[in-house]
Amino acid sequence: MKTLVVGGSGYAGAELLRLLALHPHFVVSDITAHSNAGELVTSIHPHLRTYGSRVFSSIQSVDLSTFELIFIALPHGESAALVKAIPESTKVVDLGADFRLLDSQQWAKYYGGVHAGSWIYGVPELKGARSNIAGQTRVANPGCYATSVILGAAPALDFIDVSDITVVSASGTTGAGRSAKINLIASEVMGSLTSYKFGGVHQHTPEIEQALNRLCGKEVRISFTPILAPMPRGILTTITAKLTKNITSEEAHQIFSDAYADEFFVDVLPANVLPKTGSLTGSNKTQIQVAVDQHTARLVISVALDNLGKGAAGQAIQNANIISGFFEGAGLSSDGLGT
Repeated sequence: MKTLVVGGSGYAGAELLRLLALHPHFVVSDITAHSNAGELVTSIHPHLRTYGSRVFSSIQSVDLSTFELIFIALPHGESAALVKAIPESTKVVDLGADFRLLDSQQWAKYYGGVHAGSWIYGVPELKGARSNIAGQTRVANPGCYATSVILGAAPALDFIDVSDITVVSASGTTGAGRSAKINLIASEVMGSLTSYKFGGVHQHTPEIEQALNRLCGKEVRISFTPILAPMPRGILTTITAKLTKNITSEEAHQIFSDAYADEFFVDVLPANVLPKTGSLTGSNKTQIQVAVDQHTARLVISVALDNLGKGAAGQAIQNANIISGFFEGAGLSSDGLGT
């Protein structure tokens, strides 16, 4: 399939290009970048030698009607205008937030500006999701934090207090994008942890609540604190919630294991083995562990994934495979690079 990557100069764009280089069905015919148009792909991403002497195009120079599949990896708020120029028959996976939220008021609160509408939300492992994604021409790829929380919490919704879920997530610096920021330079980040968007204002909050609400039919509320970790990529999420029925760690583990027994890209680890971000670098997998804190009668869930893999580019390709009718794991890695 003739494929376009829009926003190829960013970190998510680079991971898309790396994975697509070996995809059996998707052929990257053009790559756009705004400020880097005209530059060699390898001048920005020196590890992508597969792309040889190819250069980034400007979006204005590309005929959007000539592509069968388009990945959009632009900052939030920039996809909506571009999509208006794309034919309805063209398959599009948007890695930004523009089409994730159903509620225009939530969009205004967390992002600002005009709400562009909503597309099918692409977490394939959720109940009934694949049938909704398959055959679509538009998919909203979930956020990286959101993916970790949704996959982590989904199997527990029937036996936790969904009105009071606490989430603390640490992410690598690539999650903040490639734009130069003082707080992201190595001298500021290395050897230090810091929270950001503190106090329940992170933009993934409504996205997570929306997805979990649709799964359980109840009003879901999360208290979400993100943390910037001194590493390039990876997410480690800890979810806790009050139990609404008395279960053991072994029972909780069995529930999670059964929920994801047939899911190739979600591993519920053996008891006492904890998720590790370094094990998932370059992988489209998610690792999960669960336990019951008997002292406080709370469920504790640990989730790890690669924010550029299952949290962005990997899941985007997984969704593109589904809407195109291909094997879901085509072009995707199950094992990480290790440490």
